[in-house]
Amino acid sequence: MSKNATSAPIERENNLGTSIVLFVVMIVLFLGSIYSLSFLSLDNPWPMAVCLGLFALAFWIPQTILGRSDSAGES
Repeated sequence: MSKNATSAPIERENNLGTSIVLFVVMIVLFLGSIYSLSFLSLDNPWPMAVCLGLFALAFWIPQTILGRSDSAGES
């Protein structure tokens, strides 16, 4: 058996309202990246650049800033 038989609660949990707001903001970023593809053409590379930037933000912000990506070694 391990030393910590009881599981401690996560210290930095968000309440429901904050979680919903964060979810909506990330979904808006993601859908904005998809919407920018409607302006894509072979003459204009900027919609693809906007798509990649918004998608990267929609993925990176929850994983690194809001997530617990630095707690992999905790026991």
